[in-house]
Amino acid sequence: MTGHLPFPDLLRMIDERSAAFRAAVAAAPSLDADVPSCPGWTLYDLANHLSEGDRFWAYIVLNTAPGDERPSKDGLAAPREREALITWLADSTEQLLTALREAGPDRGCWAWWEPLASPHTVAAVARRRVPESLIHTYDAQLASGTPQELPTTEAVDAIEEFLATVCTGTVPWPGEPATMDYHATEAGSWRQTVDAAGSRFTRLTAAEAAESKPTAAIYGTASEMALLMYMRIPASSLRIEGDAGLLQQLQDWG
Repeated sequence: MTGHLPFPDLLRMIDERSAAFRAAVAAAPSLDADVPSCPGWTLYDLANHLSEGDRFWAYIVLNTAPGDERPSKDGLAAPREREALITWLADSTEQLLTALREAGPDRGCWAWWEPLASPHTVAAVARRRVPESLIHTYDAQLASGTPQELPTTEAVDAIEEFLATVCTGTVPWPGEPATMDYHATEAGSWRQTVDAAGSRFTRLTAAEAAESKPTAAIYGTASEMALLMYMRIPASSLRIEGDAGLLQQLQDWG
């Protein structure tokens, strides 16, 4: 199982995860419920954030080009009544999906990440929105008391997308050069390398993973790995070999 999923699959995943998010909002005891994985946020805050992001990126993919100045958000606030909020969320997702389809995967657009491993294209935006919907659905399920394991295909791509978009850049690593290997039970392995040139990643073959001697290595399911990367579960939830302090250094640096 690998990353770089087809564009239609990414759109389907956004749609499915957004529907799951709305279901969690509908099932929650209150929109004022705390979101344990987003300290200081209520479920309403989380819903407002996700819908704002959908509408923001819908505008971006149709109206910007690589290298443009960062667009400003429109500042629209989601309604606070539950039924109206769920309708607003559905409309926000539809605005995003419609914009992605109209623009097409190869169109260039503004993006906040360095275009080293994840380009400034509509396809990359779609790929970024999948883990946004995926992780925030988990957050909403936590708030409603029904957290679920992440779907495997989405979790696997979320791991590699995180490494490509969030963890690839040219900001110099402040410490000694290091390598962190991530081993997902169902999905294979990746290596993150950090040094004076910045951070980058590679996918490891089974032979390379077996023979590698990284600074540290983490083992878990794809769901656990993705949740760890987004700091939704503690490192103690997974098995770590080698320099366990490297993970905290990477999180602090990020």
